[in-house]
Amino acid sequence: MSYPEPRYLGENGDISAVFRSSPPKTEVSSPSTDLHYLATHDSTDGEFGLYRVDMGPKAPGATTHFHRSISESFYVLSGEASLFDGERWITGREGDFLYVPAGGLHAFRNDSDEMLSMLLLFSPGAPREEYFEKVAEYARRGPEELDAFQVRHDSFFVDPGR
Repeated sequence: MSYPEPRYLGENGDISAVFRSSPPKTEVSSPSTDLHYLATHDSTDGEFGLYRVDMGPKAPGATTHFHRSISESFYVLSGEASLFDGERWITGREGDFLYVPAGGLHAFRNDSDEMLSMLLLFSPGAPREEYFEKVAEYARRGPEELDAFQVRHDSFFVDPGR
């Protein structure tokens, strides 16, 4: 087994831990989904991004897509998540986890009549915050601007029938 190359070369360690008390404030809100920033690209120096997503009943989520430079993982805290793993839709329940490496097709939504809460983990920590905050605005601008915005944010959407 091997570890990555060292990134800290000091001898005694640093006082560098970051604590944030709970609960996080809602950073992005839509009629069906609230997004909470737990650890952002900036706060982890690009190592990872961690977000809590609270989706209302029948919330649409994201259609089939992939990322070229980041992995995305889903951890279900409560409720039931409909998760697409590239081949089929799976029902994820409390404690279930889905890892999607770079290039992996995936999608998610809440098909149930109950609330869904899950964690999203991106690695490395791409600056996803602008994507979350502005995707609805770009969707209103039209398909050409939305497509360019999504590509700029490493989100490549494909035919949902695939």
